[in-house]
Amino acid sequence: MNFSEMTLQELVHQAASIYSDKIAVCFDECNDQSPIYYTYKTLLNTASELSDFLLLHCDFQEIREIGLYCHPGINLPSWILGILQVPAAYAPVDPDASPALSTHFMKKCDLKYILVEKRQINKFRSSYETLLNYDTFTVEHNDLVLFRLYWKNVEVSLMLNDRKEKYEKVTDGTSSENSKEEKSEEHMDVRLKHCLAYVLHTSGTTGIPKIVRVPHACIVPNIQHFRVLFEITQEDVVFLASPLTFDPSVVEIFVALSSGASLLIVPTSVKVLPSKLAAVLFSHHRVTILQATPTLLRRFGSQLIKSTVLSASTSLRVLALGGETFPSLTILKSWRELGNRTQIFNVYGITEVSSWATFYRIPEKVLNSTLKCELPVQLGFPLHGTVVEVRDTDGFTIEEGNGQVFLGGRNRVCFLDGEMTVPLGTMRATGDFVTVKNGEMFFLGRKDSQIKRHGKRLNIDLVQQVAEGLRQVESCAVTWYNQEKLILFLVSKKELVKDYIFKELEKHLPNYAIPDELVLIDSLPFTSHGKIIRLKNCPVTSKSHLLICFPTGCYNGLIYVLKSHNGEKYWMFTTENAVKSSATVDPTTGLLYIGSHDQHAYALDIYKKKCVWKLKCGGTIFSSPCLSLIPHHLYFATLGGLLLAVHPATGNRVWKHSCGKPLFSSPRCCLQFVCIGCVDGNLLCFTHFGEQVWQFSTNEPIFSSPCTSTSEQEIFFGSHDCFIYCCSMKGHLQWKFKTTSRVYSTPFAFHNHNRSNEMLLAAASTDGKLWILESKSGQLQTVYELPGEVFSSPVVWESMLIIGCRNNYVYCLDLLGGNKK
Repeated sequence: MNFSEMTLQELVHQAASIYSDKIAVCFDECNDQSPIYYTYKTLLNTASELSDFLLLHCDFQEIREIGLYCHPGINLPSWILGILQVPAAYAPVDPDASPALSTHFMKKCDLKYILVEKRQINKFRSSYETLLNYDTFTVEHNDLVLFRLYWKNVEVSLMLNDRKEKYEKVTDGTSSENSKEEKSEEHMDVRLKHCLAYVLHTSGTTGIPKIVRVPHACIVPNIQHFRVLFEITQEDVVFLASPLTFDPSVVEIFVALSSGASLLIVPTSVKVLPSKLAAVLFSHHRVTILQATPTLLRRFGSQLIKSTVLSASTSLRVLALGGETFPSLTILKSWRELGNRTQIFNVYGITEVSSWATFYRIPEKVLNSTLKCELPVQLGFPLHGTVVEVRDTDGFTIEEGNGQVFLGGRNRVCFLDGEMTVPLGTMRATGDFVTVKNGEMFFLGRKDSQIKRHGKRLNIDLVQQVAEGLRQVESCAVTWYNQEKLILFLVSKKELVKDYIFKELEKHLPNYAIPDELVLIDSLPFTSHGKIIRLKNCPVTSKSHLLICFPTGCYNGLIYVLKSHNGEKYWMFTTENAVKSSATVDPTTGLLYIGSHDQHAYALDIYKKKCVWKLKCGGTIFSSPCLSLIPHHLYFATLGGLLLAVHPATGNRVWKHSCGKPLFSSPRCCLQFVCIGCVDGNLLCFTHFGEQVWQFSTNEPIFSSPCTSTSEQEIFFGSHDCFIYCCSMKGHLQWKFKTTSRVYSTPFAFHNHNRSNEMLLAAASTDGKLWILESKSGQLQTVYELPGEVFSSPVVWESMLIIGCRNNYVYCLDLLGGNKK
């Protein structure tokens, strides 16, 4: 294969010159509206208009990058193409991602410009207000607004980066550490005008999350090789399954648009509805190419996969699975209907070397064989321009046996974090381990999925594959909890008897691989990239919904831990007095924290069923603890007026502050501060190091806990003086709203489902009124009246608001329809 060195945009221009009037992009809202189509001519015209606009308004220094803040839509490929043609790299920012994470990404990139979809403009402004001055430069172009970002006290500077990368060069069977780097070595330079294509950050599965800048020279070989492997033609329909923040999306977009094929885009919300998505892909649009993670495919369920996705009459010509361990061949064959002709590929790679590195097509004779096959699927062959090495623990390449995969190649080079130049041929460690047999590579698992149990080394992915092979199991996940307990989570096709499952596992697994516990769940949690959420830290986090800690308001001091799927009691812990505090879970340690009227703070390990530490706090703890991850502090407040910062893992006190009056309010954290209300009527704000920054005074006691906006620029709280307040993070009053009674409960900020770019605030007064306000202005939107006093705090989930009332009822209000249930 003779692949020329081209840019992504040049690949599209080449196809557009041939297929000018053919459909390039289709966007289907999947509702009553008809799909929208763009031809290749329209695609290029729209892109060129944006390129001209950007060249007119952007003044680039050093690295040329432009952020893109939008949801999937008909214009998405044109916007990407328009940025590339400047030329500049596009840096996708997900509107649904954590603002703190996205801020970290943009700040670490030192991003100067970002294009924001007009429909998301209010959401962007509220989420990133600190980055925008009052005189922020903005200019509009059709459905986009261009912002210039201003960074104050930038801690992450590319030019001042002092991190020393240890480069791994392509070697001939010897450790790279034994080879001397030549001074005349060729490098790739990130600052060259036409170098970069896009910028992402890794998910952290291969270590600490990194910024990855990808050159055209690194990703184009992927596009060109997959066009050949998948035999793409102008008749194909490729589904954009991946979000922009996941690099396989680049392959999906440009494999389609460089071949004269059509790219199908649907809203993100449809991707989580299996039956609706299946109908859209395979009935309405007859998709021929699908690239997905195994978890995303499993979301369809085995029956729908067999009847639709991999049916005998499916439109799907190619299915490429990557990003996770490939399913066992037994499972794969059970998903295929007799007569299915879909080509199935195993693809493997890492973001640090731009998307995919190897491929393997499952032979037709293997897929059609009736013989049971327990062999794993090999990783296969390097993609064009890619070098794959397997190295032992001493760094030497091996031809047989077990080792870690290293990836690279002369031009398969990306820039990580602050790297400005990288030697051509640099090899990156993947953290993935394989076994090599007769020249074939078989995946063993990640470094963090290899465990030592009962004196034996075990790859927990093996347990998952065996469990998934049982006919009663729809899907499953395994976690090695706290390095001592192996837990298997199952989604079952029907009601299962646990003893039966354990007996089935014993038939296929050695004794040291049998799980300690089996937990039934309704569905597998997965990330926006379609990957399974690794449950290695704590299966009681809100993402997995596996166990519920239920600290009742009991005066006997009991804390209950219940199984979420059936409500059975799992464990009970006794304190020495009443418990009126709610629990907080630490996702990094798995510990659960709670306070008691016995004046102690507790850290509980609910799986080990033990108390890890308890701390005497010098006063009754009524409110709930608050956890900060950066810095790693745990905050407790007492009725003795003390605010304490505690080290979460050890229970050691970091600092304390005496507020002088009782604290019924719970502390609330944001990136910079911790805030709390006091019965003296003051809202107090501290740094994470215990220094008081400001206080805001009301006229009556504050029992309400503060609530921060998603942008962490506003704080909302209520007071006994019958007002709901909004303050800035500097302690300045933004607005206040007069209620008809005292406000005891905590307000709740949420997105308006009728206008997703608008933020609303729900707050209750003790006379039973539930107030819905516009969060920026405090303007009243609507008011509900409940038949009793309300001390409960409202919570909004999707379009439903749930709140408790003193008449012994819990109410669910439909915010879209105004119905009360």
